[in-house]
Amino acid sequence: MPFPDSDPAPVRGDVLVAGRADRSWLLGRVWRTPASRVLLLIIGTAALRLMAAHLMGLGVDESYMVAAGRDLRLGYYDHPPASWWLAWGASHLFGSEAAIVVRLPFITLFALSTWLMYRLAAVLFGPQAGLWAAVTLNLAPVLGVTTASWVLPDGPLDCALLGAALCLVHALPARGRNALLWWLGAGLCAGLALFSKYTALLIMAGAVLYLLTQPQHRRWLLRPEPYLASGVALLVFAPVLAWNAGHGWTSFAFQGGRVAATRFQPFGPIITMAGEALFLLPWLWLSMMLGAVAALLHGPHAWRSWLLCCLAALPIIVFALVSAWSRGKVLFHWAVPGYLMLFPILGARVAEQLARGSRVTRVWLAGSAAFVCIT
Repeated sequence: MPFPDSDPAPVRGDVLVAGRADRSWLLGRVWRTPASRVLLLIIGTAALRLMAAHLMGLGVDESYMVAAGRDLRLGYYDHPPASWWLAWGASHLFGSEAAIVVRLPFITLFALSTWLMYRLAAVLFGPQAGLWAAVTLNLAPVLGVTTASWVLPDGPLDCALLGAALCLVHALPARGRNALLWWLGAGLCAGLALFSKYTALLIMAGAVLYLLTQPQHRRWLLRPEPYLASGVALLVFAPVLAWNAGHGWTSFAFQGGRVAATRFQPFGPIITMAGEALFLLPWLWLSMMLGAVAALLHGPHAWRSWLLCCLAALPIIVFALVSAWSRGKVLFHWAVPGYLMLFPILGARVAEQLARGSRVTRVWLAGSAAFVCIT
């Protein structure tokens, strides 16, 4: 008489097969989450940037920053010191000024920026919005190519601004000790942004604009936390102020001179906005601006989108207006920190369209990715 249970091999085999199936099922579920997909995006794009950093030599601006940064200071002629310090630190850590070495901190910072963008949009509009905000961030050439790897002040600036925005989003509805910690975190990140580039001040002014115009959160103006956060930001930025004071405010004078009025140029704002659209990709820019207009029409009571619009508004508006009278050329990437704050709105729009099964949106995303890869 046969005894089916006498041979344990089939049982072990069934267990092994079942175990593999369970692991495959678990891995499949894990890697289908928006957060895990963002991590894959970060790993994949960082690998591509590292290869490009190795193959491409430093540009003119990068070479200037690496050379000038050999002399470590609290300030420099045209910008605060964060980007110079990063290049200096990498070159001394690895004993080389090779392009891949000095670009490594900036590639790392953009990986962090991608994650912060995901978290910012996810907290505001949900995980799918976070995923697509991170994806579209990497598709915009001025961010996913230049800011993401070049030795420029924009890398640490954008990372710190996203950190400040994320802390602010957590701070606004919070209470008690948690609120204080989030406000202090926002102040620290704002200080680091100022330590990277002076234009961070426009985003900070946008936060003040939000508190003035949003009824639900206006109460924070009567609380000590925002002022403590401002004190932290000023403390972080203080070395730059001290350096400027000891050098005749030369850095402030240089940057102020770039926006000095000379003559009226009526087409300046149009040219500037068109250039910004090209740097971001025109179809990304258009979708972003349509989302911003829709958010503005919803008004201050839709506080999440209103906050992003307030943070974005001043860099975009100020540099467009400056181009109408400035004697110097307004560079198209100057306003990018403003557009940075609109990516969560863009991510939410993309997620909504994909949830509806929009084939146009899928083609739009695939075409954007193909365009960036080809060019």
